[in-house]
Amino acid sequence: MLILTRRVSEALIIGDDITITVLGIKGHQVRLGINAPKEVSVHREEIYQRIQQEKGKQPTDAVDEAEEEQQ
Repeated sequence: MLILTRRVSEALIIGDDITITVLGIKGHQVRLGINAPKEVSVHREEIYQRIQQEKGKQPTDAVDEAEEEQQ
């Protein structure tokens, strides 16, 4: 893990086309601005995990529904 210290309005660059800028700090919250190409998905971690869970459930659910219809 790379650990960086940034102040408000400072940024970091990932690759050639992703920029993350610190927009503000209020208490324990940090506001970040993310500039990335449209084809790059950007999600909060909890949303990403939910998407991955849903992707994992879909094939299983479809099989379960097909088995129920056959019975």
